[in-house]
Amino acid sequence: MTSYYNYQPFKTGLVAFALTGSCIISAQTKQHPNVILIITDDQGYGDLGITGNPHIKTPVLDKFASESIRFNNFYVCPVSAPTRSSLLTGRYSLRTGVRDTYNGGAIMASGEVTIAEMLKQADYKTGAFGKWHLGDSYPGRPVDQGFDESVIHLSGGMGQVGDITTWFRGDSSYFNPVLWHNGKQQAYKGYCSDIFTNQATGFIEQNKNGPFFCYLAFNAPHTPLQVPDTYYQNYKDIDPAAGFENDRRPFTKMSERDKEDARKVYAMVSNIDDNIGKVLKKLDELSITDNTLVIFMTDNGPQQTRYVAGMRGLKGSVYRGGVRVPFFLRYPPLFKGNTDIETTAAHIDVLPTLAKICNVELPGDKKIDGIDLLPLITGEDNIRENRSLFFYWTRHTPELYNNIALQKGRYKLVGHTNYNAQIEDFELFDIEGDPYEQTNIVMEDSAIANELKSELDRIFRELVNSENLLNPPCIEVGSRYENPVFLNRNDADGQWGIWAQEEVFGKWNVCINEGFYNIRFKFLKPVPANGRMFIETKSFINQMKNEVENTDIIEMRNVLLPGMKCDFIPFYAVGSRRIFPFWVEMEKIN
Repeated sequence: MTSYYNYQPFKTGLVAFALTGSCIISAQTKQHPNVILIITDDQGYGDLGITGNPHIKTPVLDKFASESIRFNNFYVCPVSAPTRSSLLTGRYSLRTGVRDTYNGGAIMASGEVTIAEMLKQADYKTGAFGKWHLGDSYPGRPVDQGFDESVIHLSGGMGQVGDITTWFRGDSSYFNPVLWHNGKQQAYKGYCSDIFTNQATGFIEQNKNGPFFCYLAFNAPHTPLQVPDTYYQNYKDIDPAAGFENDRRPFTKMSERDKEDARKVYAMVSNIDDNIGKVLKKLDELSITDNTLVIFMTDNGPQQTRYVAGMRGLKGSVYRGGVRVPFFLRYPPLFKGNTDIETTAAHIDVLPTLAKICNVELPGDKKIDGIDLLPLITGEDNIRENRSLFFYWTRHTPELYNNIALQKGRYKLVGHTNYNAQIEDFELFDIEGDPYEQTNIVMEDSAIANELKSELDRIFRELVNSENLLNPPCIEVGSRYENPVFLNRNDADGQWGIWAQEEVFGKWNVCINEGFYNIRFKFLKPVPANGRMFIETKSFINQMKNEVENTDIIEMRNVLLPGMKCDFIPFYAVGSRRIFPFWVEMEKIN
């Protein structure tokens, strides 16, 4: 039998460091504090009361922010999976193998060291609840990446094609879902955000003697915009576009669809606000508030047009509206609350900062792109004001000079142009003097623009030559750690933009353990009889005639597959049609 992974419960190769100077954690402070990292999905910078939104009601988060260190220039990626891979590893997402939100590009390499794995050095108990979006099969699941306990949905969102247990629920996918508990399907009752919170608070109570790391990643307010009606009723009569008439900041005109979407988003955020209140209350009840570091942040800008504090761009954009998010950190024994920090910081800084505060070693065999923020927080030292931050996002694979940016100090170079563009085809912004990115000064300051472009070129070349992009992570089939395995549309590559199409070319990048398999193919709609089911795997094809009329499940039993790394290409051929399965279940039987 050929196995492509040597399973290790914890990755090694770490290098030690020590806390020095007056910022050493005092004797009254736990050496290994509990950590709760809360992240929401598609909640923009403006979707909070404390950031100036006059319509949304977020009393818990507003109060929490007033007790916290507030990073007012905190940045992430333009979209979800890249943000999450960078957050959990301290590395630019392309180094981890994550290049997209689907198209097979949201699978993080198993060799990456996550915050959870790093904290395992100090015997932290670790739990992940909500959205993962970094791999739905072994070895990319939370249970394979350092988490003892996990309750998650699949793919990029509930009700999306990759989440095979909620997609067919349609308009009720956020309610009473089948989720994945430690890699196994399990039914739950209630609304998704409430479920994830209840699981998180249960984990906290079970591990109250600590230390623990709780990663609470709400899938809301991501589409589909489903929310309990009691929350929606609080916003059903508001006009989300009102109240900005005398505001000098840019404000994009909202359509009626935008306004209705905003009402639902605000209702979903209010539900999250209540749920975060439950988490903070649980800490008080267990008398562990002072021993617990709590972070709140979001993963990118808003998907729909609404208030975003005047910034340009939405989710998916490298303009500030797509990448600037709120970031609040509260840890009473070490940091005074109600403090604003204007220095630029980013998602890649969270892992090295937690390593220092939690007194654990950084991953020594990985290039960490982030920096430790502790000296900045304590006021002991100045962090480089002129650090560079790289931003990009295009569908499927990075494109040179398209939706790409480099920010350094007060200047930001943005490319929405061709691979061979001249410097005048770029945009240059002085974000200190022009925080809304309205005035392109590339011709006035071409020397600065060229300097930034040279650095952008260097970083881009380095990242796109990352090992995990050149040799992408694969799904292991027939592993003793997951059998059967489901191959879903989120992890499928092939034709760009694979979603819910029937006639589309698709494939999965897999590492197969040699053996006999029962393979089930699920189709979006029933397929006609008298076609043939094909499996193409590297050097040969298995095929079988289907004589069952109007079935949406075809099964091939006792299929012998050798051990190999390959593109797994299934399709149903009938007449001139080639129909790609909606998902595939592969079970190794011997």
